Amino acid sequence: MIDLHYWPTPNGHKVTLFLEETGLPYRIHPVNIGKGAQFEPDFLKIAPNNRMPAIVDHEPLDGGAPISLFESGAILLYLAEKTKKFIPEDIRGRAEVLQWLFWQMGGLGPMAGQNHHFSQYAPEKIPYAIDRYVNETNRLYGVLDRRLADREFVAGDAYSIADMAAYPWIVPWEKQGQSLDDHPHLKRWFEAIAERPATKAAYAPAPEVNPDFGKTMSEDAKKVMFGQTAANTKR
Repeated sequence: MIDLHYWPTPNGHKVTLFLEETGLPYRIHPVNIGKGAQFEPDFLKIAPNNRMPAIVDHEPLDGGAPISLFESGAILLYLAEKTKKFIPEDIRGRAEVLQWLFWQMGGLGPMAGQNHHFSQYAPEKIPYAIDRYVNETNRLYGVLDRRLADREFVAGDAYSIADMAAYPWIVPWEKQGQSLDDHPHLKRWFEAIAERPATKAAYAPAPEVNPDFGKTMSEDAKKVMFGQTAANTKR
């Protein structure tokens, strides 16, 4: 059994995508990041960066004590190695998946996240910051579009954890100031993944876990989410 500490955000959806594709048994433990649940001592024991998602695998392959992990990319890689699914075993195929997984972790996610912040949440609209991150998001969409011009999925002909990592960050493309029509290969890929039964199942729990899913974030939640320092995150 996998305990998934989750909130319906792009990074949270990465893990439900994998779990639904593989059928690994899991149970969701909501981490209400708008109310500060990510700072609770029990959660910090498994996620010291006070970010979700995190998992606890109660059935690791070595048969030993449960293994806990934080960071969505590390979780995807761990689960892929555990199940031997969605990552190639050959060195070249594995390298293709890993470089695009890290591309998402180091580029697409952080840049789109800053895009969301300055476009949607910042109390002061700063044109330079908005333009900076909308344009960088657009550049990254272009990178992905060119990559998908001659292959079905990000790392080749097979669906992989590289696709699972990138897809949730494309879902809010409108809020990122982007148009999928400008990126036809990316659009084809995005629509194909959206139609996968596991993708639909992965997103299904979101409204139940967070009844405010898709709504504007409250001012109290913004204070919790965006007012974190080393001093005020300690419990």
